[in-house]
Amino acid sequence: MKAIWNDTVIAESNETVVVENNHYFPAESIKKEYFKSSDTHTSCPWKGKASYYSLEVDGKQNPDAAWYYPEVSELAKGIKGRVAFWKGVSVVE
Repeated sequence: MKAIWNDTVIAESNETVVVENNHYFPAESIKKEYFKSSDTHTSCPWKGKASYYSLEVDGKQNPDAAWYYPEVSELAKGIKGRVAFWKGVSVVE
């Protein structure tokens, strides 16, 4: 699977985990040069507290377009150490 934004592959892995129709990529599969930490956090009743990354590719920014769970609940242990995308990021095979 590939995550693409602004015509650039920002993550690539054959080992994504799908939860609620989102592909969670292993953290080591993201291209860190495009990711900037964000102060945004949200909570999911069963997964836990999410943290976000903003994307920056060729001078364009996409705030809070990727999320991950630094600490996961027991129910969500399958996505620990993984990153998912939204806000216009295409995930394709």
